[in-house]
Amino acid sequence: MNVINESGILALSTRLQILSEQLRKDGALIYREFGIDFEPKWFPVIFTLHHKKILSVVEIANEIGYSHPSTISLLKELEKQKMIISKKHKSDERKRLIELSPKGLDLIEKMQPVWELISTILGEIADNNNHLLRAIEEAEEKLATQSFLQRAIQMKNTK
Repeated sequence: MNVINESGILALSTRLQILSEQLRKDGALIYREFGIDFEPKWFPVIFTLHHKKILSVVEIANEIGYSHPSTISLLKELEKQKMIISKKHKSDERKRLIELSPKGLDLIEKMQPVWELISTILGEIADNNNHLLRAIEEAEEKLATQSFLQRAIQMKNTK
């Protein structure tokens, strides 16, 4: 065991980051193993558009929980890869509507069996009773009501 693992809850963010990086790296290798040219960082946008069909940039940012600039950067990359199509909104010229391109739709077809496989494996890794997902959801709910920073300031001021 290393110092980070021994530090317990203090290193929670670091350990989650390490776990996330490992899953992303292996996810990319899994896609490659199935002959699919896909970067895991594209997943939130591609998956969201698969389910929601057509959304504005702001709606995508809200759906995936990314900042507007991060979302735009990701969308530019996906547009360059010809995975998405961007059109101007009919009534609001400033607003762009995003949808999957034919290439993006074809990609979804190829990826669905891989997503099923990944879901099965992650279910085994994270425990089929979804304890890890429930713990993450609980932490997200608590942070939505009061941020980490707000909690720290509150504790500092009560001491």
